[in-house]
Amino acid sequence: MNPYIALFRGINVGGSHLLPMKELKLVLEMSGCVDVQTYIQSGNAIFRSSMSDADRIATRLTAAVSKSHGFEPRVLVLTRGELESAAAGNPFPEASENPKSLHLFFLAGRPKQPDLKSIDALKAKTERFALKGRTFYLHTPAGFGTSKLAARAERLLGVEATARNWRTVTALLEMVKAAPGRL
Repeated sequence: MNPYIALFRGINVGGSHLLPMKELKLVLEMSGCVDVQTYIQSGNAIFRSSMSDADRIATRLTAAVSKSHGFEPRVLVLTRGELESAAAGNPFPEASENPKSLHLFFLAGRPKQPDLKSIDALKAKTERFALKGRTFYLHTPAGFGTSKLAARAERLLGVEATARNWRTVTALLEMVKAAPGRL
């Protein structure tokens, strides 16, 4: 059984695509996932699966939510190693003092032609960013919700993404390390 982290995009936001975490856990379990744990209402889960292809798991989970709840969320499934590497690659460790100021955008694939020039031009003076493989790091000391770059990063990178703040990333890492079955 392989450990995985599922990041669901766009659920429980603004009153649409409601999927309580108890129900999400049940959907994952009915899809063959074991030792399922969820974290906060924004769609984060850790689990183990006998499947060895993260993309196939994501497709299966999307279909399961569609069947049970009538909408198809974007699901990005990471291995434990991918999450650990993304956290270890954090170029802004000082942001951990304000963990909501640092967001990691987990990308569906490696950007082929990211528009880094436009990203640089769009960022506020206090913002910093870095692109490392399939992770885009964005430090927004003045606030993520007001960041023009945060709102347009996915389009400028040219690849689907889902963002999590540093607090969520570190919480998921701790959950994986402490999980039953030693995820």
